[in-house]
Amino acid sequence: MARRYDTNDATDRATGLREAASAVRRGELVVLPTDTVYGIGADAFSSEAVADLLQAKGRGRAMPTPVLIGSPNTLHGLVTDFSEMAWELVDAFWPGALTLVAKHQPSLQWDLGDTRGTVAVRMPLHPVAIELLTEVGPMAVSSANLTGEPAPENCDAAEAMLGDSVSVYLDGGPTPGIVPSSIVDVTGKVPVLLRAGALSAEELRKVVPDLEVAN
Repeated sequence: MARRYDTNDATDRATGLREAASAVRRGELVVLPTDTVYGIGADAFSSEAVADLLQAKGRGRAMPTPVLIGSPNTLHGLVTDFSEMAWELVDAFWPGALTLVAKHQPSLQWDLGDTRGTVAVRMPLHPVAIELLTEVGPMAVSSANLTGEPAPENCDAAEAMLGDSVSVYLDGGPTPGIVPSSIVDVTGKVPVLLRAGALSAEELRKVVPDLEVAN
């Protein structure tokens, strides 16, 4: 049976984060608040847990799961051929609503779906998410909804859709907004905006003027 913890209560928060970390290490699923919408997360390095995540959402491998991290330093172990412009985006907008698509280290033993050698990675601007990620390391995290349904702005909506497929729900109250992160591809010589979300092309170009926008 799923357990739920109110992270706005200090005691419940400490217990919930401890239980969520334990669940992730056991290969189970957790729901956590982020700075955009609620996410469903699993250990990024457990192929079984990631497969369970996709199954819980009703999502296929053709839409790989993004990875959330608790510190920019974690990037060094995850990505390769990371350009100076990519680091400038990290410095300017992390933690925050910017997802970067980069080439992942070939040596990594993970299976996030059909990624074609890339990973979509982000550091969220939410204290509960950061605390959990700092404790357990990189997590595969997708919006905590069934595929085709609206992304949840609160824990009630996430739990109504995902039920007991999730072991631990961390309830941080309503999320700050439902605008998704902007996605920028940094695998090439010039960054390419794949999806405009919380950050517009104009805002991003203040940091990387050469930014292109995908058709």
